[in-house]
Amino acid sequence: MKTGLLERLATWENFLGLLTIAVLAYAVLAVPNFATSFNISQAIAGASERALIVLPMVLLIIAREIDLSVASILALSSVVFGVLIQAGFSQEVAILGALGTGILCGAFNGALVTWLGLPSLVVTLGTMAMFRGIGYIILGTDSVNEFPDSFTDFGINTLGDSPIPWTIVPFLVLAPVFAVVLQKTAIGRRIYALGGSPDTALYAGVRVARIRLCLFIVSGLVSAIASIVFTARLANARADNAIGLELDVITIALLGGVSVFGGKGKLTGVFLALVLIATLRNVLGLSQIGGDAQGTVIGLLLILSLLMSTTAQRFYTVLQSALAPDRPGRPGSSGRADKSKAT
Repeated sequence: MKTGLLERLATWENFLGLLTIAVLAYAVLAVPNFATSFNISQAIAGASERALIVLPMVLLIIAREIDLSVASILALSSVVFGVLIQAGFSQEVAILGALGTGILCGAFNGALVTWLGLPSLVVTLGTMAMFRGIGYIILGTDSVNEFPDSFTDFGINTLGDSPIPWTIVPFLVLAPVFAVVLQKTAIGRRIYALGGSPDTALYAGVRVARIRLCLFIVSGLVSAIASIVFTARLANARADNAIGLELDVITIALLGGVSVFGGKGKLTGVFLALVLIATLRNVLGLSQIGGDAQGTVIGLLLILSLLMSTTAQRFYTVLQSALAPDRPGRPGSSGRADKSKAT
C-alpha cells in the first residue's frame, strides 16, 4: 500500500495539481483584486481560445505531429467572418464562412503532411506565415468592429449571475467529447499507437494517413471556432489577431504531461496546465506586467516543462525500481535469482 501511494504521489499530474493549487492560493491571498467576481470572469474569458485550441493540439502531439499555424488560422477565420459581416451577410452565413475557412486551412496542412510526406513542423511553420498573410491581403491593416448585438453579447455576457462567461461554453461542450474519444474509443487507441510507433501502427492496419489528415482538419475547425469566440470577446476582426497564441497552446499541452515524442499524455493534466497558465497570465496582468514580459515567462515555462517532464519520468522510473526491488523481471529481482538457482 505504501509503495502504491508513493507511486501515485510521484506522478506528473499530481505534482502539477499541487503546483496549480499553490499558485491559486498565493493569488487569492497575496494578489489584490484576484478573487473578485469580475476578475475571475475576465481570466476565464481570456483563456477561452487557448482552452479550445489545446484540445486538438493534444491529439496532434500524441500522434507525433504539431500545428504551429493555429493562431494564423484563427486570425484568417476572424478576417473572413468580419469581411462577410461587413458585406451585409447574416451572422449565420459569416460563421459558416469562418468555419469553412478553418476546415480548408486544416485540410491544406494535412494534405501536405500526409500526401507529400512533409514534416508537420516545417509545413505549419510555413502556413503560419501564409495564412496570416492571406488575412492581410483580404483586409490589410484595417479592422472590422461593427457586429450584431447578439454576437457581441455572447462575447461579454456571463451565465446568469455566475462569473462564468459564455465564451468558455464551447470549450465546456467540446472538452468531454475529446476526452471520451481519446481515452475510451478505438480512434483514441489508434492515435496513441500512431504516436508510439508509426511503422508498427501502419503494419497493424491503422490508417495512418487518414488519421493524420483528420487531426489537422479538426485542428483547423476548432481554431475557427476559437476565432468566433475571440472576435466576439474583443469585438474586433483583423489579420494580426492572436499573435503568439500558439506558444501558449503548446506550452499548456507539454506542461500538462503530453510527451513531445508522441504516444503519451492525457487531457487531465492538460486541464490543470490550462488553469495554471491562465492564473499566471492573470496574476502578471494584475501586477502591471505587460504582454511581452508575459510571453517571456511563458517561453521559460515551456522550456522548464520539457526539462521537468523528462526529470519526473526518470525519477518515477528510479522510484519504481527502488520501491519494488523484488518485482519479477527487474535486475537483481528475486525472480531472476530463483531462476539462476534453478539453472
